[in-house]
Amino acid sequence: QVQLVESGGGLVQAGGSLRLSCTASGTIFTLNAMGWYRQAPGKQRELVAAITNGDSTSYADSVKGRFTISRDNAKNTVYLQMNSLKPDDTAVYSCNADVDPGVGRRYNYWGQGTQVTVSS
Repeated sequence: QVQLVESGGGLVQAGGSLRLSCTASGTIFTLNAMGWYRQAPGKQRELVAAITNGDSTSYADSVKGRFTISRDNAKNTVYLQMNSLKPDDTAVYSCNADVDPGVGRRYNYWGQGTQVTVSS
């Protein structure tokens, strides 16, 4: 089993910054792609940013130039630096990880989510 624990959410004014962290623990042989998703009230969950274990990154158009995803493989941790936050960024942000526990299969895990609220 693998657990993903997020931290760093909170309330911030428009234009401000937050840094989210997500640490994976448990039976991990290889931590493959990791990503951040978000879901706002009444909206579908969307992919915000993703990073492979080779550090290739991708972003939703709405956050390009404002958000940066990175990872520390030694700590099994992925980060999301969010700058120039807008009220539209308000959502529950969840971490996702693709994990190979060393048994020849890959499993997908989710964190519990962390609330980000941006006030105008």
